[in-house]
Amino acid sequence: MPQCEMCGAQESSLTTTKVEGAELELCENCQGFGTTVETQQSTGGTSKYSTSSSSGTSGSSGGSTGGSTSSGGSTRRKKDMFDDMDELAGDYDDRIREAREAEGLTQEELADDLNEKASLIRKLERGDILPSDDVKAKLEKKLDITLTEGADVGDTEWSSGSGQSMTLGDVVERKE
Repeated sequence: MPQCEMCGAQESSLTTTKVEGAELELCENCQGFGTTVETQQSTGGTSKYSTSSSSGTSGSSGGSTGGSTSSGGSTRRKKDMFDDMDELAGDYDDRIREAREAEGLTQEELADDLNEKASLIRKLERGDILPSDDVKAKLEKKLDITLTEGADVGDTEWSSGSGQSMTLGDVVERKE
């Protein structure tokens, strides 16, 4: 006899219900906690279920019954505001320290020139904190350095290679 996935009661028949985004097999008592999922009979005699939605096309594979939801298994990523942003260099602390030493300045002298605290310069050179945009601009101007690296995302095509839905692991690039 099937068991309710919420309360554990054993019932002769359970109903598929969507609760907080998860589809559960629930008894009559627990169905009120979610939305009942409509079942549809397919031509093969097996039952597939889907929730009724207002959008006609869905990119998720949750209710897909075999047809390809994307063209050729790859999709072109939309450009967003982060594509135009530069990324702080991984060695920004070394760049600041080396440029300061090349100018022959102490941390205190550099802080005075930038109208910032010496402790801020020490923390930046140790890599303990990231510079704010304002401080980064002051440092770049005073020391004639660049603390950013261009994020080379551009027109990257995202593809999982198998025609299935993509995960973050398909897209992420690890920094070593």
